[in-house]
Amino acid sequence: MRRDVFQAIADPTRRAILSLLALHAMTPNAVAEHFESSRQAISKHIKILTECQLVNQKQTGREIYYHFNPQKMKEVDVWVEQFRAQWEDRFNQLDELLKNQNHKKS
Repeated sequence: MRRDVFQAIADPTRRAILSLLALHAMTPNAVAEHFESSRQAISKHIKILTECQLVNQKQTGREIYYHFNPQKMKEVDVWVEQFRAQWEDRFNQLDELLKNQNHKKS
């Protein structure tokens, strides 16, 4: 089953893993050290992140390192951007309304 980026970032543990990997590449064991979950549970989270291409893996010697793929997060940014414009417009309308209310009181 092909997962999408939104499924992956819906889970707080996976978001925490992405935050760690955004700082630097890590092995699964190194990632697991930051959580109280089992190594197996963390591996499942990493697998989902890999399936969504939010994380890439690279073998270095005997170790596999996972790297954050910022390009894949662009999908989230593009989706959120449509709402950002609406929010900014509404905040601007609210600012104008508040300014007009203050001028009427003066």
